[in-house]
Amino acid sequence: MWELIRENTRRSWILFISMGACLIILGYFLGAAWFGFQGGALGVFIALCVWGIMSIISFFSGDSILLAAGRAKEITHDIHPQLFNVVEEMKLAANLPVMPKVYIIPSSALNAFAVGRSPQKSSIAVTSGLLAELNRDELQGVIAHEMSHITNRDVLYMTFAGVMLGSIVILSEVFLRSMWFSRGSSRRYSSSSGGSGQAQLIVLVISLVFAILTPILARLFYFSLSRRREYLADASGVRLTRYPPGLASALEKISASGIKLDSANKITASMYIENPFIKKSMATQSLFSTHPPITERIKILRSMSGGVNYFEYQKAFSNVKGPASKVMPESALKNTERISLRAGLGKDGAKNIKEKTREAGDLIRALNKYVFLYCACGLKIKIPPDFKNKHLQCPRCSRKLEIPKVDLKIAGALLEGIKKDIPQQQGHQEYIRQHKGWETFLCSCKKPIQLSPAYIAPFIRCENCGRKINIVDKS
Repeated sequence: MWELIRENTRRSWILFISMGACLIILGYFLGAAWFGFQGGALGVFIALCVWGIMSIISFFSGDSILLAAGRAKEITHDIHPQLFNVVEEMKLAANLPVMPKVYIIPSSALNAFAVGRSPQKSSIAVTSGLLAELNRDELQGVIAHEMSHITNRDVLYMTFAGVMLGSIVILSEVFLRSMWFSRGSSRRYSSSSGGSGQAQLIVLVISLVFAILTPILARLFYFSLSRRREYLADASGVRLTRYPPGLASALEKISASGIKLDSANKITASMYIENPFIKKSMATQSLFSTHPPITERIKILRSMSGGVNYFEYQKAFSNVKGPASKVMPESALKNTERISLRAGLGKDGAKNIKEKTREAGDLIRALNKYVFLYCACGLKIKIPPDFKNKHLQCPRCSRKLEIPKVDLKIAGALLEGIKKDIPQQQGHQEYIRQHKGWETFLCSCKKPIQLSPAYIAPFIRCENCGRKINIVDKS
């Protein structure tokens, strides 16, 4: 793993130096075009200032900006325990020092991305559509891929590279628009006489050429490194799960989905596990692709039958891309210690698609502060946050139900397990009712369960773990 991180660091410095050279050269010629020959140094200074300001903003607030742009909402363990458990498993497998924050993007599209300036401050975001479609093996593969971006230091480098690319594009756009709308420059160059006027005209032409070509060249640097990092994240991810078919199957479902992610944009596209704008018919890779062809990634993962170390991934990569193709650094290939594959979870790792789709819908409602009310007849009623009435009639059995008020202090104490005067379960399957009003207690899996005054059944099943909890009426 450390060999891969060192290789990533070295290639990142090459990227920064290459893109930095593009930025400085562009700044010099734009300064010379705007302010004459003496303005080249000023142009370089302005270019570096633009890049510096954007880098500072990106370092301290880049992850928050990207998560807000993706409309991601932070969730707790209680909202989606399985997702939290999978993230925690991969965090332990990757030996990450701090648990990443977990976010949900309320979209039926299938995608995910990771952000953060260091392994100590990172976040993973997945769409609700991804949670609805993937089983546990597949979800593990996606989370392991994103966790690898964090451990490989990809998220920080790609953020800074994206900022530098953005700086180049901004300078280029400002210059080209100023040349298009301003006629003063053309009059000044045409009125100049002799060699000085010709030299200034040459500088203007060179500046225009650089303003057009530099963003293109910078994009090529950026996208080439982005594509390579996706392969490396696949290789690192399957080492964490020891199950390549899980990630391969997830990528197959993602590519077959065809649902556009509305919250994505051209700036954030390269951070997702798969390009959110790519068409299913696009099987080939272009110079401006943010990701390698997903069909090739799937073939490589499906070809890994001898183990999941870096040597086996490189072997599968060469079989798919050609014998001369290399993606892993030589230092990482020296360790040929066998890491065996594990068996898949099979049916235990999957749920009924209809049930998972319903859970995903409930997840989005929970994020939007819906209240879930359970009637004694077993019906689950979803109440929107703007519902003002104190009572509700059950549409199935016509019972009149009281809508409980949510006390955030009590709810928080309940979830932390520190409110001693609220009855809690510690692993046994029985709850003793204290009175006829609303009661809330914890299942042994830490899932809060509400009992309404109208609930008369002798037992209740936990939605999270499926336990049957007997209800004893003490009153």
